[in-house]
Amino acid sequence: MSLSHSIAGVITEAARLIAEADALLIAAGAGMGVDSGLPDFRGPEGFWRAYPPFRGKAFHEISTPHWFETDPQLAWGFFGHRLGLYRNTQPHAGFAILHQWAQRPPGGAFVFTSNVDGQFQKAGFKENILYECHGTIHRLQCTTPCSRKLWSAEAVNIEIDPATFRANGNLPHCPHCGAVARPNVLMFRDRTWLATRSDQQARRYTSWLERVRGKHIVAIELGAGVDIPTVRLEAEDQCQTVIRINPRDCDAPLNGVAIPMGAREALYAIDDVLKR
Repeated sequence: MSLSHSIAGVITEAARLIAEADALLIAAGAGMGVDSGLPDFRGPEGFWRAYPPFRGKAFHEISTPHWFETDPQLAWGFFGHRLGLYRNTQPHAGFAILHQWAQRPPGGAFVFTSNVDGQFQKAGFKENILYECHGTIHRLQCTTPCSRKLWSAEAVNIEIDPATFRANGNLPHCPHCGAVARPNVLMFRDRTWLATRSDQQARRYTSWLERVRGKHIVAIELGAGVDIPTVRLEAEDQCQTVIRINPRDCDAPLNGVAIPMGAREALYAIDDVLKR
């Protein structure tokens, strides 16, 4: 891999920071999955490329509980397609690199992600070091909700009309009350999302932060956007040093370095330095 002198210097600095870290926070946004072939819905054009029938509507207009109540075929067409896409996608090799790095520091590592795709689990990360702050598409809940119970989406297979991206056939229903089910994903203007699982993850995350308090925590921030800056802010707030990896919106944080590259390419480059 041929890198410019300035980028090579930043890569080397990032490798040094990771090697000397007492603990690692892996902070991942939608851009982390782009190298696996997943859409990041960046801007309306990105959303429309992924879902042409929804041209004229924005991602935040489709990803709401409203459609599960008023047009469940549309809602499950969108989320059912995403569920199938995430199931059939293999994490790119950068995930394996992060998994190796997570074993290095004495304080261990934790993953904070806004992604709902389950790619970190597929890559071998254990559930007890994951905080999926927006939930997961691989669990379902009642739309009402009639209880706080969640259940697996493993048996769900939605037939999608490719011309309209609407669901055909039977839709998932709550096994307790019979209402239409929905993914356990935090949507826009969402008052019915059940944070039961995410709250458990948050408690484990808080416990880990307490254990490494006073240590040098380095954040590896990957593909985190600025429109919803949850992941960026978490990395900057919790860590002494932030390594920001993003091909766009890659302003250097005050407490770290910025690498204007895609996740997989940057992780390969840093790992190459670490192996020397």
